[in-house]
Amino acid sequence: MDIITVYFLYGLSFFSMGLAILLEVGRSSEQDFARALRSLAGFGLVHGTHEWLEMFLLIHPPMDASALSAWIGPGRVILLAVSFLFLIQFGARLVVGSTRARLAWQLLGVIALVWTVGLIWLFLTESPLQRLVAADVYTRYSLAIPGAALAAWGLFLQRQKFLQAGMSDFGRDVIIAAVAFGLYGGVGQLFAARSVVFPSGFLNADTFLAWFGFRIQLFRSVMACIAAVAIIRSLRAFEEETRRQIETLSQAQLAERRRLEELREELLRQTVRAQELERQRIARELHDEVGQTLTALGMGLRAISDNVVLHSERIPKQARELQGVVATGLFGLQNLITGLHPPQLDDFGLVAAVRWYAAQMGERTGVAVGVSSQGEEVELPLEVRTVLYRIVQECVTNVVRHAKTDRAEVQILFRGAEVSIHVEDKGCGFDVDMALTRREYPCWGLLGIQERAALVGGACVIRSEPGMGTLVEVMVPLERETHG
Repeated sequence: MDIITVYFLYGLSFFSMGLAILLEVGRSSEQDFARALRSLAGFGLVHGTHEWLEMFLLIHPPMDASALSAWIGPGRVILLAVSFLFLIQFGARLVVGSTRARLAWQLLGVIALVWTVGLIWLFLTESPLQRLVAADVYTRYSLAIPGAALAAWGLFLQRQKFLQAGMSDFGRDVIIAAVAFGLYGGVGQLFAARSVVFPSGFLNADTFLAWFGFRIQLFRSVMACIAAVAIIRSLRAFEEETRRQIETLSQAQLAERRRLEELREELLRQTVRAQELERQRIARELHDEVGQTLTALGMGLRAISDNVVLHSERIPKQARELQGVVATGLFGLQNLITGLHPPQLDDFGLVAAVRWYAAQMGERTGVAVGVSSQGEEVELPLEVRTVLYRIVQECVTNVVRHAKTDRAEVQILFRGAEVSIHVEDKGCGFDVDMALTRREYPCWGLLGIQERAALVGGACVIRSEPGMGTLVEVMVPLERETHG
């Protein structure tokens, strides 16, 4: 094969590998392999450029008289060194892992320092005619061979990671690339040009040609093609990773959706149960309060009718007693009606109803509930008023039952197109995530608050930590309600 074609394919293999890597690793990936591949992309692009420069020099007429020729020789060595430093960084990153990236940089720095010292020694001790060839050979020995060895080692380690992840096909690709890089460095760079650098005096490109009958550049080109194809094939691992991430995310979303459906169903059951219990309470209170009152009224009226003829003097006293029974019955009935739906909520608005409820709770439980408001109160839709009032009721009830404190603060804020309430206490607090997500004995009160807020297009945020108190914030937009 023509040597110019060999150099072209050699450079094309690595340059294409570098471009393919750059296009692929731009995607987000948490794999160490993806982070290390950026260095391999640098190696492919720079080394491919170096080989094409070699091809250009073979095609172009001699430039000994040109001022540019004085820079081409050192430039070739620098390009070669930079490319192999990228290869060293690639291998080192794979070997040490992303958690010890600093160690990879330190190793790269030590190798670069050794190469620099050796290069300075060559330029100081060798004649100008031998310097560039010796520098080229020394660069291959000191940078290319260690870089290829590290790359092969790192790819072997990466194979284990692919196998552990159940991606055996990609493990096969990287093992092929590892072997190709090992041969590329261990053989392809060992047989360099003849120079004063040991052992190139007797183990060089001419020796390889005499032993095998073809040029070492062809061997390097074949290894470069194999390595490039294997690396490019291994890039499909990122597509597989993305597919798995999407699948995992879909499964997580499905599981979360099922969990939310289960919570909604259980919340509905709890709501129905609470309604039935409330009906039982109302029936019991009607029986105990109103029923007894009506029974007493009936008995009193019968007594009055019996005494009209025989004991008329008792009638005024019995009438006064009946008035007291009626007053007591009316008071109980009024309390029952107020508990179901306070008239203050319709007559005076949300703030007044919350103040009344806070005063009632303070008298009954001893927990002082402070109520304040900000902004100009607006007339809220009935469903919004009712939901916010019930949320305040639930929050204050939770404070009384669980917070282990004697004070709570309720703040109602009117902000243009939004109304919000903040209920805060300095009690014992709790773990919010655990309370909302546990399957056994979930906090139905908190879930009910979130559900009520969602019913009117609002949002609920619950902040609490053990020992740090609790803050419940509910925000409800009013534009939708106003214009709907």
